[in-house]
Amino acid sequence: MVKLSVDKALKEARLLVKRGEVVRAEKLYKSVLKAFPLNKKAKKGLSNIKKSLQTSVTRNPPQEIIEQLVELYKKGSLELVLEKAQVIAKKYPKTFIVWNLIGAAAARTKKLDQAVFAFQKMILIRPDYPDGYYNLGNALKDQGKLEEAIGAYKKAISCKMDYPEAFYNLGMAYKNKDDLDEALKAYKKAIELKPDYVEAHNNLGNVFQEQNKHTEAINSYKKAISIMPSHTKAYKNMANALGDEGRLNEAVSVYEKALLLEPNYAEVHRHLSLLVKYKPNNTQVEQVSQLLKKPGLDEHDRCHLKYAYAKMNEDLGDLGTAFENYVSGGAIRQKLLFYDKKDDVYLFKKIKKTFPKLQKINFNSLNKKRNIIPIFILGMPRSGTTLVEQIVSAHSEVTGAGELSLFGKLGGLFGFGHQSASPEKLLQVRQLYLNQLIKLSGGKKFVTDKMPQNFLYLGLISIVLPEARIIHVKRDPAATCWSNFKQYFPVDGLGYSYSLKDTVDYFCLYQDLMKFWAKFLNIKIYQLNYDVLTINQKEETKKLIDYLDLNWEESCLNPQDNKRTIRTASQLQVRERVYKGSSHVWRKFSPFLDGIFDQLPEP
Repeated sequence: MVKLSVDKALKEARLLVKRGEVVRAEKLYKSVLKAFPLNKKAKKGLSNIKKSLQTSVTRNPPQEIIEQLVELYKKGSLELVLEKAQVIAKKYPKTFIVWNLIGAAAARTKKLDQAVFAFQKMILIRPDYPDGYYNLGNALKDQGKLEEAIGAYKKAISCKMDYPEAFYNLGMAYKNKDDLDEALKAYKKAIELKPDYVEAHNNLGNVFQEQNKHTEAINSYKKAISIMPSHTKAYKNMANALGDEGRLNEAVSVYEKALLLEPNYAEVHRHLSLLVKYKPNNTQVEQVSQLLKKPGLDEHDRCHLKYAYAKMNEDLGDLGTAFENYVSGGAIRQKLLFYDKKDDVYLFKKIKKTFPKLQKINFNSLNKKRNIIPIFILGMPRSGTTLVEQIVSAHSEVTGAGELSLFGKLGGLFGFGHQSASPEKLLQVRQLYLNQLIKLSGGKKFVTDKMPQNFLYLGLISIVLPEARIIHVKRDPAATCWSNFKQYFPVDGLGYSYSLKDTVDYFCLYQDLMKFWAKFLNIKIYQLNYDVLTINQKEETKKLIDYLDLNWEESCLNPQDNKRTIRTASQLQVRERVYKGSSHVWRKFSPFLDGIFDQLPEP
């Protein structure tokens, strides 16, 4: 450990102490002392921590004071609990239950730093107390510190092996970390210990669904429902899984069952609205209308209902009401996401500024070949990428992996210039990405990654994966922007799409970046026009398959027969035959658009 890293570690440890994260600070001081046993600053820091935690009077506060705190906590007077308990903790710093109450009250009021500090105090007083580690894990997970949360849950389990709740939350932490295999193991262990653990069955289904194990997912949701027939979230998840498989009529029935149990379930109203063609006198329309008038409606629920009501009125021909609800629903969604257009403008500039630096890195992937070839299908969301993936993955040598967020997570920080890259780091990106593709490949050589916004990472892809095939799907700009605007995306990273003006501006940023890539990249990008594809399907499909160096197969002309799961907003459309004219649907809303698409550049 060089002097610079020692100084950095000591500084970080002091900051951790100030934030109350003494366990992490203690680890840092010990790591310094392991390398430099005579380091005075580390010794002093460790000594101060021990004094603050151990030097105290050993007597406990009077029992009546503890009882008062417990009563306040039971009544929900959490701020008062925190105020009084902290005063008591100063006088009686080794009282376990006081720190327990502080941690619990802080966690419930989302004062997570305070909660972490309190639970760490508990653990130091009673190092063998499993609930202390469990509660610490929950607070760390809520902070997004997933590795530390996983460590805390594992410590809880080491103290108490039959702890289903700890395994369940361990599964949640792994799921949030995108480690689906470990999440699966944890949920299964929770169920083994507690067979009627309904939430574990539901979340196990979610992991199976992420892994494209649809039968197992649906069976898990059914098990959750058999344990708790009123579990509407499991109904919703099962309906989503059925829809992803193309079993749309079954999905509709399950959504309707969920609404019978919970008529106010706003998210289910929105999901169901996407699968139904509404006609006059449909009772769900009036139901949603009345829910929107409900005072004190949660903003997330209002947003779901706005999109459902917009779709209903579009079907019914009341385009004015539909447009009004798309606009107001989008405004709510954008507000909830804290979207700021300046962030996107800065990001696109940063990408173009970073790429020349990446090019200078001496990275040669030619001697690092793997027996698998990624096919990136990218472009603006709602530009036809799902249809193209259906066409390509209908080929016997191609596996369709869907929208993978993997490349962005592995390489985004380098592509955006947020972290400096090196040959070793780029090699790791390559290896981790290809290893995951191999797991998804089913033994096939070609695997599609249909994350549209991988266009942001094309510079990095060209360096790290030069053997990759790149398909850039373009569609009529106005149709693309309109389709983005009217869509509620379940992911949080598309905040631009909830305002027509912001969507048009984002499209211009995207198109400018694609021109930049065309000028400076040394790999071929296949340009595929969605609208031309729908007109000349056979000719364009053959050219596409030829670009991929694949032999022609007639199945590629029948993407509607491709039974693979589709987990995007386009699942309904691509279950039908390729049809012309979809790019003109937006025109019926022209009277409400004030010519906003006139400023769009030519493709």
